[in-house]
Parts: sequence; C-alpha cells; structure tokens
Amino acid sequence: MKIFVIGGKAKCGKNTFGEFLREELKDYGYKPCVMHITGPLYEYARNYFDWNGNYDEKPREFLQKMGFEIIRNKLGKKHFLLDRLYEDINILSNFFDTFIITDARLIEEFEDIKKNYGDVVNIKLERDNYDPELTDEEAKHITEHEIDTYEGFDYIIKNRSLKDLKRSALEVVRDEENYEGSAVTIS
Repeated sequence: MKIFVIGGKAKCGKNTFGEFLREELKDYGYKPCVMHITGPLYEYARNYFDWNGNYDEKPREFLQKMGFEIIRNKLGKKHFLLDRLYEDINILSNFFDTFIITDARLIEEFEDIKKNYGDVVNIKLERDNYDPELTDEEAKHITEHEIDTYEGFDYIIKNRSLKDLKRSALEVVRDEENYEGSAVTIS
C-alpha cells in the first residue's frame, strides 16, 4: 500500500492536485482513494453547524477552532484526527491499494503517517503570489505556517496553472514507478 500525503497552505491546490494524482494513478492500474485528515471536522460542520458542503466556502475558522482549541487543547485528544484517518485507511485498504491524503498541514501529520505506514510520499504544494483571502487570525494559525519549517518532502510542486498541476501529477506517478530515492522539485 502506498500513501501520498499532500500539504500546503490555504487554497494552494491540494485537493485539485490530489484529484489529478488519483486519475494518473488509475491510468497506471492502481486503485486510489482520496482522503482528508480533517474529514471528521467537515462532518461536524455539515451535520451540526449548517455548512452546505461547498468546499469553496470552507468554514476555516470553525475547522481551526474545533480541531485545535477544542479537540487538541481542551479535550487533550492530540491524535484524534490521525487515529480516525488510520481507522479509515485500515478499513478501506480492503478496497483500495493507494491513498491520497490532501490536507496535511502539520509536521506531526507528515511524520506520524510516515512512521505508521511504510511506503509514504510527502508532497508540498506551493502557490506563489496568491491571496487565499484569510483573516489575520486564520493566516497566523499554526496550520498556515508550520509547513514552512518542514524539510521532509519528497516533492515540492509549484502550482502555476491547472495544466502544470496535471503535468506534475503525471511526473510524480512516473517518478514513483521508477523511484531512485531523491527529493524532487517540480516547477
């Protein structure tokens, strides 16, 4: 089982790249599944707080507050989201052979997934000169800046256009098919 962990700041194209990667993997004969570490938070937002499910209108403030202030800090459940992710992977691995996680933000997430599963590829997406339209408080949150200090990426991909993202997804799949063990920046 192979796991691709995609991280990056708000609106850098993580979900879009994950879908492109899924399509390329399918073309290579894999059975890929796209997942989100924050899936339970979105379920709470949708089921209990009237979020309409439109990912273009993410309830970012709610996600940050629920994930950090309440679940991690107040309740002391530091690994809640990762534990839920691992449960889902273990169940779904009966149907899929490759997992694409499109919302890693913290060093701990990249490291813990790599520790728990053998074949993990860490990917960082960057989108220069793009305004994600976050409030000052949202932009200062640890989930928006900790990724800048992580050095364990196998790929760093520059998001300049949809065409580039699609090409980069193909390059990652081809490279992983012929893996030689070096970090790659795709621009």
